[in-house]
Amino acid sequence: MATYQEGDSWEALGDPSRRAIVECLAERPRAVGEIADELPISRPAVSQHLKVLKEAGLVTDRAVGTRRVYRLNPAAMAALRDQLDTYWRRALDGFQDVIDQPTEENP
Repeated sequence: MATYQEGDSWEALGDPSRRAIVECLAERPRAVGEIADELPISRPAVSQHLKVLKEAGLVTDRAVGTRRVYRLNPAAMAALRDQLDTYWRRALDGFQDVIDQPTEENP
């Protein structure tokens, strides 16, 4: 089983503020100030959270004048979705195995 490594997307999403930032960025790309206006955290805190999300590969940024505009990384989001799909399929397979096991009522 893999252990935590720098850039781990799931670890980065473990913080509620970072999940809220991802939700904001899912609507559209935004600058730090725009994100801070939507959330009950300061601009410096948003910047720190964006740094973690960027290190995890979940967001990218680009310079627009004097601002940096952040957006979700579609490839990273797709990778998370693929992982969730894998976990879901495994869970469903496990449930199916339990259902298929013979019981006293259904030998």
